[in-house]
Amino acid sequence: MADQADTRKTLVLTGASRGIGHATVKRFSREGWRVITCSRQAFAENCPWPAGPEDHIQVDLADQEDVGRAIAEIRHRLGPSDRLEALVNNAAISPKRENGGRMDSIETPMHLWRDVFQVNFFAPIMLARGLFKELAGAKGSIVNVTSIAGSRVHPFAGTAYATSKAALASLTREMAADFGPHGIRVNAIAPGEIDTAILSPGTEKLVQSIPLRRLGQTSEVADIIFFLCSSQSSYVTGAEIHINGGQHV
Repeated sequence: MADQADTRKTLVLTGASRGIGHATVKRFSREGWRVITCSRQAFAENCPWPAGPEDHIQVDLADQEDVGRAIAEIRHRLGPSDRLEALVNNAAISPKRENGGRMDSIETPMHLWRDVFQVNFFAPIMLARGLFKELAGAKGSIVNVTSIAGSRVHPFAGTAYATSKAALASLTREMAADFGPHGIRVNAIAPGEIDTAILSPGTEKLVQSIPLRRLGQTSEVADIIFFLCSSQSSYVTGAEIHINGGQHV
């Protein structure tokens, strides 16, 4: 029984503490996967899913050295018989003005540009490269979480966030070409307005322009992430799937 547990499919997920990340942990756990979560927060003792501190890594993705430390720790915890079947780069930051408004390209301080790109863009490729051997060994899958803001000016998402997500979408294409010959599939999902605890004021007005006339649920996003990490999408790579109720049309 222990051997079976040791060799079960493993997912490494960043930004697991809330929203889409939280729903993704539940979705994969329900399917019997081991989920190694990475977030700025320490492991919570009242963790709502059956996992312990050995499946959580506290890491500051804005710190390149800390990302390197986390990669070494992930590899250490995987063990020689574990299969890293998936890496989901979900963590992101989106700085706001003091009143909660969007930060445009004129006023965003350069240090915030650097922080946003480190977390939203550089950390995903650092993790993918650092875990390349393990992902290749399992013929695994990488899912980068982009955004509808990466393809249009958004009323709430700031410029640094939007451009980092556009860059991540392009990186997904490049990674698909580079990682594919090693058996690793790389795709992206681009969520629109998803019902989470951090919705911006005024989101309800946007719903009227969405063809499905509702917000998306985090579980609906988690389902697509799971699909892209499963054998059902075995010939899908380099894709960016829109999850926005038709908002992009």
